[in-house]
Amino acid sequence: MSKIVFYNIGRVYTPDSASGYGKVRELKDVQILVDNDRIVRVAGNDDELEGEQRINCRGLTLLPGFVDAHTHPVFFNTREEEFIMRVRGKSYEEIAAAGGGIRNSVRKFRQAGKEEIKELTRARIHTFLEYGTTTIEAKSGYGLSTADELKSLEIIRELNEEQYLEMVPTFLGAHEIPDAYQSRRAEYIDLLCNEMIPKVAEESLARFCDVFCEKGVFTVEESRRILECGKRYGLKPKLHADELYPFGGAELSAEVGAISADHLLEISDEGIARMKEKNVLAVLLPGTTFFLGKDRYAPARKMLDAGLDVAVATDFNPGSSTTQNMQLMWTISALKMKMLPGEILWAVTRSAARAIQMEDVVGSIEEGMQADFVLMDIPNLNYLPYHYGVNHTVMTIKKGHIVYRRAE
Repeated sequence: MSKIVFYNIGRVYTPDSASGYGKVRELKDVQILVDNDRIVRVAGNDDELEGEQRINCRGLTLLPGFVDAHTHPVFFNTREEEFIMRVRGKSYEEIAAAGGGIRNSVRKFRQAGKEEIKELTRARIHTFLEYGTTTIEAKSGYGLSTADELKSLEIIRELNEEQYLEMVPTFLGAHEIPDAYQSRRAEYIDLLCNEMIPKVAEESLARFCDVFCEKGVFTVEESRRILECGKRYGLKPKLHADELYPFGGAELSAEVGAISADHLLEISDEGIARMKEKNVLAVLLPGTTFFLGKDRYAPARKMLDAGLDVAVATDFNPGSSTTQNMQLMWTISALKMKMLPGEILWAVTRSAARAIQMEDVVGSIEEGMQADFVLMDIPNLNYLPYHYGVNHTVMTIKKGHIVYRRAE
């Protein structure tokens, strides 16, 4: 790729890693030189930067490309009928107990062909780029059989080679107990540990192993066994934890050395302390709380005040959070979790990159980092969560390539 100069950038906001979480560097009247998918120089507009291509950024604001550290993008059917059931008063738990929820998606996923699911996934993941997200963590979890979980992860690997959005794969075979094993759950856990995890590792299809550690899904003891098995095969642990009930998932994340614990609406003070002690990152999903119609959000302010690093993600999935719009997460995080714009910037860039162990590659505008950024029509950082429900993105750049441009 030729050298590209992005010039006439009005403002740049990027996490200030030297000053700590929530601190932001603001640069004015900037240009950026990109070479071979990396940022090689950040300079003032008056400096002379040479490049084969020059792109006028028209005085707009530039941020690091958003990193969405918790998504479930590989699915077949949508579940809008369950949304209407919630509107009519049914809870997420009631719908799941009646055969809806994750198991509903699993039945439809197994009936569909790989190419059909792949093309649906290709179409839906492009929307991330339109809203300024350039990297996501992508979970399996709607197959819940060896063949179908491998199919899901193969789709992620193939799409990584065919389009621009960068997807970091996570194995989530422990998303739910499938229908056929409802009365034989120990056998399903044996299947996970003795067959699925070894095959995922053998084919290098995932970096992480995740478990839905929750009342009615996987117990703490079951989750521990699955995550420890994943570690033996080189899959680093993550958890869905303490979403619906205070269940001990946060404490388990510290015990097993997890990269992150996610959701955490019902986290205990002990869980916060243990996660802080073991440097486990909290990935919060306020869009899920909003979409499920609940009033209790994760206690982000308490976590931040305790010194715990926080990331924010969309939890994009067909049941409990059907959005790829990270900009909407800014507004919900501010209003419902009392996070300030600088904290949210960290939560969707640098800290989110740490949640997928890519903080040395993406998540900030610095020389040597991958050239992933988003150009937005906003006058300042505070304006992004303030003017909500619209797409502020004018241009998204991934590895130096323009991958989305708003129509003039």
